[in-house]
Amino acid sequence: MIQKTAILIDEKNKNYSDTNWEKIGIIVTQISHLYQLVKETNIDLILVDESHTELKKSVATKLRRFNGLTEIWWLSSNNSIDESYDSYIDGIINCNLGQNWIIQKVKHILHTKQLLKNYGIVSRASQMKVIAETIERISETDISVLIVGPSGSGKELVARAIHNNSRRQDKSFVAVNCGAIAEGILESELFGHEKGAFTGSVTKREGLFHKADNGTIFLDEIGETKPEMQVKLLRVLEDGTYYPVGSSVVKKSDVRIISATNRDLSEAINENSFRDDLYFRIGVVKIILPPLMERSGDIQPLLKHFWPKDKLDYTDSALDMLIKYDWPGNIRQLKNFTERMLALKPKGTVDVEDVEMFLEEQYKSATHLPVATGKTVEEAGQELIYRAIISMGNEIKMLRELIVTHLPGELDINNISDSSDLLKESESMEEMEKKLIDKVLEQTGG
Repeated sequence: MIQKTAILIDEKNKNYSDTNWEKIGIIVTQISHLYQLVKETNIDLILVDESHTELKKSVATKLRRFNGLTEIWWLSSNNSIDESYDSYIDGIINCNLGQNWIIQKVKHILHTKQLLKNYGIVSRASQMKVIAETIERISETDISVLIVGPSGSGKELVARAIHNNSRRQDKSFVAVNCGAIAEGILESELFGHEKGAFTGSVTKREGLFHKADNGTIFLDEIGETKPEMQVKLLRVLEDGTYYPVGSSVVKKSDVRIISATNRDLSEAINENSFRDDLYFRIGVVKIILPPLMERSGDIQPLLKHFWPKDKLDYTDSALDMLIKYDWPGNIRQLKNFTERMLALKPKGTVDVEDVEMFLEEQYKSATHLPVATGKTVEEAGQELIYRAIISMGNEIKMLRELIVTHLPGELDINNISDSSDLLKESESMEEMEKKLIDKVLEQTGG
């Protein structure tokens, strides 16, 4: 029997009579028995035969409360599945391919899950499984890797996973955000400098490439570097050599370079802001990280990962709203949410109101806010309008505070009306904006 696998199956179904399921996992015949098994045992994989149509989304959600990363695969005799199951079923196993094939498939699923766990990646998403398998293949090589993904999607986590599973794992992993360091300072940070190389350089200093020797250097936001720096990076990639600032003596470093960006570097090449030769050198292998909005199935396991055991719970409606939100800040923003809830509701239950309050404070556009289901188009549109007004109210408050610090002292800021005095439902957005501007100009003498 393959450990950590449960099988919900009707053994009388003739489609499964040719397979000895006891060699594959623990057999249960009822949903209630499956609940008990998952609650008491760390089950990583659940196989469900197609006759159990009672396994709906709510059942899958409840099962994953015990283990957010539990995968649910459908056993099918025709390699197809009803579209209504797509949102919570992880895949399909064709039972007609025989017992040996099924066993190998199950082993592959569990192997990939173990890879993700080893790499510290909390995910059930198919895109992340492909990335885990890519990491496994490239870790033992020294080829350059380019990780592309939006901010907060876990680029450094992937870079560390590559390093920690390579022959360099016992050496240094040095991360540097190229976009957060001024260009003039970045060269010194990376390559070091000689004493007196520039004003303030009273001592000699070794750079990060020296510190990362025999290890890995992670160049985050490499797309923000200037062409002059790109030339120097290209040289390091080609032969491992560089010059410290103010030195004519070449230095050599044995470093694996992993780069990352949230930009479209091909577009930057077309704009002549990024060198195409450097692009080809840093991206021998390219890993593309999806935004969290494309990994909605990972919301539940990530919540369980960020929240300590038994510290916090959530209602199904709150989870549904979190899944519908598009998370422009990705995993970093979700972690911010969990930390806030832990502070405000220790050992409590997160409900829809808590989620709405958090999302409305994110100062994002109204299009990021999820609208509750079960409403008409008109009701949903009205809800978005009201939420946009709430968001605008925050911006108006900031404007009033700005006026206080920049206008004459005799101005009574409290005489400037709140947005609620101006924003009438029957007025157009242009009229709202014009009235607000006219009011401010009138009271400031503008």
